[in-house]
Amino acid sequence: MKAIVFDRPGDESVLKPGAAPDPVAGPSDLLIRVSHTALNRADLMQRQGLYPPPPGASPILGLECAGTVAAVGAAVAGWRVGDRAMALLPGGGYAELAAVDHGSAMHIPAALSDAEAAGIPEVYLTAFLNLFMLGGVRADDAVLIHGGGSGVGAASIQLLKLAGARAIVTAGSDAKCAQCLRLGADVALNYQSGPFAPKVRAATNDRGVEIVLDSIGGAYLAPNLEALANGGRLVIIGLMRGAKAEIDLGQVLRRHLRLIGSTLRSRPAAEKAGIVKAFLARFGADLERGKIRPPIYTTLPLADAAEGHRMMQSSEHFGKIVLRVVSDA
Repeated sequence: MKAIVFDRPGDESVLKPGAAPDPVAGPSDLLIRVSHTALNRADLMQRQGLYPPPPGASPILGLECAGTVAAVGAAVAGWRVGDRAMALLPGGGYAELAAVDHGSAMHIPAALSDAEAAGIPEVYLTAFLNLFMLGGVRADDAVLIHGGGSGVGAASIQLLKLAGARAIVTAGSDAKCAQCLRLGADVALNYQSGPFAPKVRAATNDRGVEIVLDSIGGAYLAPNLEALANGGRLVIIGLMRGAKAEIDLGQVLRRHLRLIGSTLRSRPAAEKAGIVKAFLARFGADLERGKIRPPIYTTLPLADAAEGHRMMQSSEHFGKIVLRVVSDA
């Protein structure tokens, strides 16, 4: 099959169109003929040699895909060859075929194109897991999301609004802040124009937020704690600006704060299936009605994956960068 391959870690120039062995689907798997996949920051880290795939996962980049079912494992129910499917992958999306445990797949609603569907599994399930399952978001909670223009940020805004919660986001430019507000954020803060924590406190009448969803890491630890309300939860899902920081444990104790670390990719298939099931139970009707729809920055041919990585590295995008695996013809 055709795929994007690389033979050594490096910058985006190491990514090349090439060939890879067809994946073999097991009895609990679906084999998906991929029409579209989407980029995530984890792809850039893996390309740089900083984020190896979990044991047994495909070494090919790509954590989500959309397409049609080409084969159904003997132990799988509820799927047929030809069904439209979108799936959360441990790897393998930048290719014509992907094998995935059926519990990590979802039927694509008629309201969504394959390009839109390809941008849903990784970011919406990440947002749902960390905000709702781990963070315990409730209606009327105030939530701070860093990187409101990212895929996870945009997904978080949509899910929070559907749940009746208040979305406060940070972004790196006034233009991106405006886009976040149009998407549904209640408050958007340009992190280039001064510390965000005092502005979060001001936006919440000095109460602070119930949850912070953080992909930045060490550099944001102290201001994240400052931005939290008493009893608040900090959910850390990335380390873009460092893995180490000092922490005032006295503040954590006095204010009853909780720190939660979380990744999605390395979770066992059974856990991922549980996340998918819970997401569909909570937001499946919204998904069917097209109320959940990722903003797409651009769609590129698979062969232009390197250009997609350059765009993501520069943070020029808002929403998802999608790769078209098959031609429009």
